Formats: sequence, C-alpha cells, structure tokens
Amino acid sequence: MFNVTLRDCEATRLIAFRHQGHYLEIGPVFERLFTWAGPRGLMGPKTRGIGIYYSDTHNVPPAEWHSDACISIGPDVTPPDDADAPRLIDLAGGRHAVLRHKGPYAELHHAYNWLFGQWLPSSGEMPADRPVFEEYLNNPRELPPEEWLTEINLPLVAR
Repeated sequence: MFNVTLRDCEATRLIAFRHQGHYLEIGPVFERLFTWAGPRGLMGPKTRGIGIYYSDTHNVPPAEWHSDACISIGPDVTPPDDADAPRLIDLAGGRHAVLRHKGPYAELHHAYNWLFGQWLPSSGEMPADRPVFEEYLNNPRELPPEEWLTEINLPLVAR
C-alpha cells in the first residue's frame, strides 16, 4: 500500500528530449539531456528532473511507448533552435494526486498499478486529460537503488 497526497502544483517550464521505447530505457536520454544542459548552465541545485509518460502500457507495445526526459528551466530560458536542441514543454499545473515511491525504478509499476487500480477508483477523483509525470527527487548516481525517491504525479480534474 502507498500513500497519496493531493497537491496543487504550479505550472513548470521544461526542456525535453523525446524517448520511444520501454520506459525503463529512458536513462540514456536523460544522460543526453544532462550533457546538453550542463555546459549551458542549466543544471543547478534547483533543477528538477522530470519524466513525462504518454503511452498506456497495457494497450501499446513497449517499442511504441512515448515519453520525454525533461529538466525544469526558468521562464526566460529558450533553447537554441537547432536539430540537436531539446524542445520546450509547458507542464500544466493544477490538482495532482502525488504518490511517493522509494526504491528502484524497475519497481515503479507496482505503485502505478495500485494508484490506478485501487486508489483512483475509490478516491472519488477523476484523472485530467494530461499525462502522468514522475519527478526524481534524488540522484541515482549517488545512492543505491533502494534509496531512490520518485514522485508519481497524476493530474486530476479541477473541483
């Protein structure tokens, strides 16, 4: 069982590289983003790492799953307009159900199954027509997998 918190989240501006394929294979796309953003001064202590997940994993083959590896940026940052630059995403704010998961990314599916299979049907809440996103709260290079913290953010319909 997991704990879910209802939270009003602020809109966030992101830069992102697209990933197609199994969600557990998005790591190299994040590395590409960090490598691109670091020399441009976009990686700092307040930078948030976010993954946006668009595909229904129960109805779409893994090779066709789409996601975005993202970092937060300030409102005044505009990436250069070239083929190697990430694209801008304005992540909508609003009400979210937030589930904090501690452990390896490969175990996140248990939290998703519980969130959508148990919590959501009994919560009285309705999901908004926007994708779920994950925020990675610590650096997986600095900690063992059992210490990794991830917040799953499920956008909800406004009340």
